[in-house]
Amino acid sequence: MAVQSYREILPRTFAHKLGAAPTAQIKWSVTVSEPVPHQTILNAIGIFHGTPHPEYSYLFCTNADVTETDRFHVEAVYSFELPKGSDPQQLAANPLARPDVWSFSTGGAQVPALVYYDGSGNGNRKPLTNTAGDYFEGLTVAEAEVRATIAGNRAAFPSALAAAVTNAVNDSTYLFGAKHTWQCSGISASQQSEVVGGVQINYWQVTAELVYRATGHNLLLPNIGFHYVTSSGGAKFRTFVRDFDTNRDVPAATPQPLDANGSQKYTSGTSGVPDILERRVYPEVNFSSYFGTPPF
Repeated sequence: MAVQSYREILPRTFAHKLGAAPTAQIKWSVTVSEPVPHQTILNAIGIFHGTPHPEYSYLFCTNADVTETDRFHVEAVYSFELPKGSDPQQLAANPLARPDVWSFSTGGAQVPALVYYDGSGNGNRKPLTNTAGDYFEGLTVAEAEVRATIAGNRAAFPSALAAAVTNAVNDSTYLFGAKHTWQCSGISASQQSEVVGGVQINYWQVTAELVYRATGHNLLLPNIGFHYVTSSGGAKFRTFVRDFDTNRDVPAATPQPLDANGSQKYTSGTSGVPDILERRVYPEVNFSSYFGTPPF
């Protein structure tokens, strides 16, 4: 079984539609002494997936069709395209050599409503409380989210990575977000197979999703409680409020603002806005080392 000769069939084709990436096509005619495997045809011509176009260096081979036209002749048609993100490695024949592909989308999420915009413009934010300084329980507001999806190929499913980063937040500035504003919502994978040079390659197509919120993923909690602690000894006592009908202090029916040291923030007969506690409940990891950054 042998390839006796091969030559390019002219003319070459090139197409470029407005707003779309250009494409090109090249045809070769191959003469054989008897039927030969298609991979032998491709090896003889020397054009493979990822090979640049001989005229347009920014186009790379993405498809090869081999057709036997008769007993001793074969036609090979090569299609060339622009790689995603202008990175030629996106068209690497080996799927494990292709770089990760990033995509972004926006959405919304419900978060606790703790502040509001007072007056015109966005410069005056105030605590969202009633006139007595109490936050409204269970009130939520919509907040914008940016979702980053990272898709890539791996030889094995990264189970250890998935366990380490799922639900984790960034430990330092990442992309356009400050510390704790990004969270990994999950990692998924599916089995894939491709044939490269006549050899089957099995791999995992892995997708990681990251979620950005400007207010972060830490819990924001009003520092209130039914009990307070004394400054000496740390003993706990029930919070009290002034009953103006009897002019006496009575046990509070609702949680009262507390100071950072656990004492009751406002003395009997006074009131005000409670402080907001920020608590991180998710582990933090270095997102740059785990996920990298977009190529541009």
